[in-house]
Amino acid sequence: MCETNTTKPDFKVATGDRAILPEGAKTIPIYVMGKKYEVPETLTIMKAMEYAGFQFLRGAGCRGGICGACPTVYRMAGDYKLHFGLACQTVVEPEMYLAQIPFFPANRASYDIKDMSAAADAIHALYPEVFRCVACNLCTKACPMDVKVMDYIAAIKQGQIEKAARISFDCIQCGLCSSRCMGEIPQYHIAQLARRVFARYIQPQAEHLRKRAEDIEAGKYDQMLDDLSSMDKDALEKCYVEGREREPDMAEPGSWQPQETKYL
Repeated sequence: MCETNTTKPDFKVATGDRAILPEGAKTIPIYVMGKKYEVPETLTIMKAMEYAGFQFLRGAGCRGGICGACPTVYRMAGDYKLHFGLACQTVVEPEMYLAQIPFFPANRASYDIKDMSAAADAIHALYPEVFRCVACNLCTKACPMDVKVMDYIAAIKQGQIEKAARISFDCIQCGLCSSRCMGEIPQYHIAQLARRVFARYIQPQAEHLRKRAEDIEAGKYDQMLDDLSSMDKDALEKCYVEGREREPDMAEPGSWQPQETKYL
């Protein structure tokens, strides 16, 4: 027979460096790595954890939903489903059970893109596990960016590199797709390789970018960078504030150039 526990549950009160509540905000219970904390209901997972006293020494980067450094897996009380999100974007909910995954140990092939070709066989040779995909679609369900992961894996299997590159364009390399894959496929690494092959061997090259790359390799900007590196903080701030020419917000692409063109 189960006994009812009438004692008050023991939990840690959040006392981190963000302990000032937003006006009118209520606190809600969440669980971080199995421990209970009371945090403001308005915060993202990342800010709530910092509010609770955690420090992000790793697993945090841009804080804007781009870098993919803060993938989070969570469950809701009474719900059998796993949920996925980015800690910097997902707002906390009551009775949320959280676990951070700042790194997922997926296989990553070694290669030199200069030695590859546009043939899909080159990707298949580096990642033969791509053919273990059983189309369960768990990878897509885990993606916090709503990328159709299973679709780009299918495109790679079919040799459609451009299609895979375009479908996976919004991938932020968080690794949550691999964490759920039945075939243990490192989808995000494969997608990155597909985009690199597409950009180098398939997509038409922009002439202005080719010229700029040649200028960089020829050292055209070395002196400018040396001059900036030699300035102290005050001189850099003055240069930025007084010498910067800002492109108008509504300027048509390619229609604006700064008055000072010697660095172009």
